[in-house]
Amino acid sequence: MRIADMIPYERNAWDNAAGVPAIAESIREFGFRGKIKLRSRENPVIVSGHHRVMALKSLGWDELPDEHIEFCDDLTDDEVAAFRLADNKTGQGGKWNRALEREEIRRLAKKVDMSKLGFDFKAKAKPYGAERLRTDDAYNLREVSALHCAGRYDMPTIEPCDFAPTALLLFNYAKTAKDKAQTLHFFIDDYQFERLWANPAKYLELILSFEAVLTPDFSLYMDMPLPMQQWNEYRRRALGNFWQRAGANVVPTLSWTDGRSYGFCFDGLPRHSTVAVSTVGVKGDGAAMDVWRRGMAEALHVLEPSRVIVYGGLLDFDFGSAEVMDFAANAAFGR
Repeated sequence: MRIADMIPYERNAWDNAAGVPAIAESIREFGFRGKIKLRSRENPVIVSGHHRVMALKSLGWDELPDEHIEFCDDLTDDEVAAFRLADNKTGQGGKWNRALEREEIRRLAKKVDMSKLGFDFKAKAKPYGAERLRTDDAYNLREVSALHCAGRYDMPTIEPCDFAPTALLLFNYAKTAKDKAQTLHFFIDDYQFERLWANPAKYLELILSFEAVLTPDFSLYMDMPLPMQQWNEYRRRALGNFWQRAGANVVPTLSWTDGRSYGFCFDGLPRHSTVAVSTVGVKGDGAAMDVWRRGMAEALHVLEPSRVIVYGGLLDFDFGSAEVMDFAANAAFGR
């Protein structure tokens, strides 16, 4: 069965999103074990296994063999709701025998990296490699590694996405939005979406519930050193790559400063695809408009996009043969 067809239960009361990376590591290490329980074949809402499904998506799985799926169509709706709660509650009833747990982990330590599976006693003397794993987590190298990067600047890849948004919705309003037929954007205040980089898995299910997502607009400033610009461009691409491999429609957001940034800002992005760009803060500033026009012209030359989503209002600029979708800033906060 296609994993994209499994529908998360929107009122699921148990949140273990923080454990998704460990679940994914367990699946990577030992394969998928157990079953995902769905309401029925005709109504594949998840009854049990929300976080395992999230982990599968983060690993890039597209399908799950039928032997790992169980349908609950012999239960009433109320029985399904009760079972969903009971299934999560019963797993919380036990407790670890800490002495035996430590013994088992120490016995396995030379053969299996248990820290990847969420077992870490925070001891002062760390086993060899433990600090490297913390670094991996800080830089999200488990979600996006060198295997997902390409091009002259080794940026995470984003596949072409010929998508036309129904409407734009600011990420701040994603959790409360009832209308999911919208495309999430991040054109307002970086601090509002730094949490996405801090914990990508936590927000994956929310991202996937919308029709599409623009890559985060981590800011590039003219007075920002080039390594910092490259880092923000990397983070933008890394999250887009992670979401796209999980099944989201991902539209790359373009940003740049002066000509020195064109290489890492445009290299490796898909050609003949939909892209997004912001004009916020550009109008009324002659120097900023000049920088914007030069960079946009370079992007059109290098990427030849089929469609350009413009957030913040159009400028006097010729987009050539590309279709242009204009979204005013005050109309893209939510509806």
